[in-house]
Amino acid sequence: MKSMEPDLVQRAARAPGFAEVRRRVFRQLLESLLYERAVRAHENDAGQSVVDAVSDDGEPVRYLVTARRRFGFGRVAVTEPILRCDAAGTAEAVSLPRFLGEAQAALDADPLLLNRFARELEETLVKDATAQYVRILRGDRLAGATYDELECRITDGHRYHPTYKSRMGFDGEDNYAFGPEFAHPVRPLWIAAHNEITEVTASRTLERHDFVRDQLGAATVDRFLDVLRAAGADPANFTLLPVHPWQWREQVETAFAEQLRAGQLHLLGPDPDEFLPQQSIRTLACTTAARRPYLKLSMSIVNTSTSRVLAPHTVRNAAPISDWLRGVVESDPFLRDACRVVLLGEIQGSAVRPDQPGGLLHEEIYGALSCIWRESLHAHVDPDEEAVPFTGLTAREIDGTPLIDRWIREQGVTGWLDRLVEVSVVPLLHLLCAHGIALESHAQNMVLLHRAGVPSRVALRDFHDGVRFSRAHLAEPERCPELAGTPASHGNRNSFVETDDLDLVTDFLLDAFFFINLGELAIFLADAYGLAETEFWALIRARVTKYQQTFPELTTRFAEFDLTKPTIAVERLTTRRLLPDTELRLHPVPNPLATS
Repeated sequence: MKSMEPDLVQRAARAPGFAEVRRRVFRQLLESLLYERAVRAHENDAGQSVVDAVSDDGEPVRYLVTARRRFGFGRVAVTEPILRCDAAGTAEAVSLPRFLGEAQAALDADPLLLNRFARELEETLVKDATAQYVRILRGDRLAGATYDELECRITDGHRYHPTYKSRMGFDGEDNYAFGPEFAHPVRPLWIAAHNEITEVTASRTLERHDFVRDQLGAATVDRFLDVLRAAGADPANFTLLPVHPWQWREQVETAFAEQLRAGQLHLLGPDPDEFLPQQSIRTLACTTAARRPYLKLSMSIVNTSTSRVLAPHTVRNAAPISDWLRGVVESDPFLRDACRVVLLGEIQGSAVRPDQPGGLLHEEIYGALSCIWRESLHAHVDPDEEAVPFTGLTAREIDGTPLIDRWIREQGVTGWLDRLVEVSVVPLLHLLCAHGIALESHAQNMVLLHRAGVPSRVALRDFHDGVRFSRAHLAEPERCPELAGTPASHGNRNSFVETDDLDLVTDFLLDAFFFINLGELAIFLADAYGLAETEFWALIRARVTKYQQTFPELTTRFAEFDLTKPTIAVERLTTRRLLPDTELRLHPVPNPLATS
C-alpha cells in the first residue's frame, strides 16, 4: 500500500483550497436540504432563506442562505457563502457539525443518524481537500489525457450529494492508497473459495475456468492451484476470484475467519498485473493489459448514500441482464446500426455466501466478498475515436477552463450540445419506449465516444442493479431472463429491478439520466457559457419530439412511458442519510421536459 506523507492532510487543511472545498460542501448541503424540504426555513426581507437555530448556550442563532431556483427540475442554487448570525454579529459559517447541531430542531432527521451524517460531511471535506491539494501539486491536466487517466484525474464527485466523497471506512492512509484521485497502482488479491459457499454466474459466451485462466495466464493459475494442493485442498472443489486488498484486510480476515479456519477460503496471492481505481473506487482498470475486463469488487465502505459491497442477488443477475440487453440491441437495427450503442457487458459474477446460523452477522457478510467482471471499453473503441467519462463534460482544469472548452469553441455550444443529445438521449429513449427498459444512466454509468470532440456514440455500463422494467410492459418479455429478487433483509429499499409501477420505471431514467446527468450539464453550460437552461431543455424537448415523430408506431408506448408529464419523482438523496433506509425516499419535482 502506498504510504501517505504524515503531514499531507495538515498541508491540505492549511492550503487556500480548503476553504473552497468547505464552501462547496456547505453549498451542496443547503441546496439539497432546501430542495428536499428536509429543513424548515423562512424568507427574510432580503429574500434569503433563514434557518432558525440554537447555540449550545441556548442563545438564538440564524443561518442565512442566499439562493435561487433553477429552471431545470426547480433545483435550488445557493449563490453566496452560508452566513451564521448570533448576538456577536454575522460571519461565514465554517463548521458543518456546528450547523447540524444548532439547527437540528429544524431538520427532518433522526437524531441517532445526525451524528453519523456530520461525520460523513467532515470526511468529505478532508478527503476532497486533500485530493484537490494533490491535484494542484501534480499540475494535472485534463485536456489530452487518455480515458483511463481521466477516470483518475476527474476529482469532482457528485455535484448534488453533500457527502460526495465520504468514503466511510477509509482512513487517510486508505484514501491516499486507494482513492482514484491519487492514481496509485493496486494489485488485487486472489483467493480460492469452496464451491459449496460460492455462486458463479457467467455470460453464455464464456467458459468459466478458461475465462479465469485467460485473465491471469496459465503460469499464475498453476501457481495458485499449487498453493491449494499444498494446503491439502482439491482445486476442483474451489472457485478463484479476486478481492480488493483493503477488503481482505478490513473485512474478509475477520468476518470470514471461520471459513478461513475451516479451509473453505484460501489466500493465493496477488494479481500479476497492476490496476488503477476508477471514479467509483471499487472498479479497477488494468493498466498493464488494457483489454482485460474491469474488476468490480466488493468494498465495505459507504460513499454518498450507499454501501459499496456487491449484493449476491445483483451479482447473480449481472451476466443474465447483460446477455439480455446485448440481445435486445443486436436485434434492433436502430440501436445496433444507427446509434451503434456500446454495452460494456458484465460477463461473469462470483459471490461467496457462507452459511450463517442465526444470521447475526448477515450485514457483515452479505455482499462483502463478490466480484463482477465487466468488459473493457478499449475493446469497443474505433481507431479514430477517443473516450471521455460523462463526468468529464462538467470538469474543469486547475485554472477553471472546462475540459470541453476547445470543443465548444470549435463547434459552438448549441452545435456541440445538439450532437451530444443525438448520441446520448436517443438510444436511452429507444430502450425505454420501444423495449420497456430503463437504465440508471447517471454520469458515472456513461462514457462519451467522440472524434476530435465531436460526439459519435455512447458506451453504457453498470447493469447488475442499474436497470428497471415492468415485465408485463416489455416489448419482448420472452427474452427477459428470470432474475433473482431483492431479499427482504437487504437494506437498500431502492435496489430492485422489476416493478409493476410504470412511473417507477420512467422516473428511473428521468431521475438518473435527465435530473442528475443532463441536469448537471445544463447547469454547467449555463454558468460556463451562458446557455440559458430554458434553451437547453427546449433543445432536449425538441429531440424527444423528433424521436417520437420518427417512430409513430410507438404512440401507445409514449403514453405509457410519459417522459413529458408535469412532475417526476426523484430520490431525496440527502434525506436518505438523515432517516432510516426503510422506504423509498422520493419527492415530486417539476419536469423541464413537460410540454405544458
